[in-house]
Amino acid sequence: MLIHRLGSYSWLLAPPLFLAANVITGLAWRQPRFSWADNNISDLGNVTCGVWDTTRPRQVCSPWHAAMNSAMIVTGLLLALGVLLTWSALGRGAATRAAQLLTLAGASGYVLAGAYPADVDENNHFLAALLIFVLGNGGMLVASLARRSPVLGAMREDSLALGLTGLAGTVLFLAQVDLGFGVGGMERVAVFPLLAWTVVVAVRLTRTSAGAGRLLC
Repeated sequence: MLIHRLGSYSWLLAPPLFLAANVITGLAWRQPRFSWADNNISDLGNVTCGVWDTTRPRQVCSPWHAAMNSAMIVTGLLLALGVLLTWSALGRGAATRAAQLLTLAGASGYVLAGAYPADVDENNHFLAALLIFVLGNGGMLVASLARRSPVLGAMREDSLALGLTGLAGTVLFLAQVDLGFGVGGMERVAVFPLLAWTVVVAVRLTRTSAGAGRLLC
């Protein structure tokens, strides 16, 4: 169905958009240079320059913060659109529906994070982070239980591995345990699994739709 393909395309677009925004916005930093190991993702969206974060003080100055915040909002909207447009394609069952709702909550975290940069409204930004870290990653664990789903049921091990990776990254990031990646690097371990998961789901959906189309020919 066209609506399912559009949902898949939304999920396929969101991760490269977010990654490109991270890279391009980071390249605009001059004093200091942006570090994926030392800086948080949210540092790219801070609207003011200066020393930031009392628990891990660091100099932050992001000239293209508006681009990063806009990209976060669009990423969240694309992720949410993907959930809604592929709603029926993933099948039924409590685990499937719960996974979809949790993924939708994670998507809303991106929108909230972009709308409320950390140095503008730290409380709302922290809430946004929790939506991504906890609910978004938790949604993948729930998806690993979706035996009845024609798509999720075939990738239960992928969902479990990515969900556990994201939640482990979350715990280590919040505890500021970097395991050699840097605290900023550990935040990426917490954030990127959900984006990777949406790509895997989208690819499987696209293949399933293509296979169904061939059978109808």
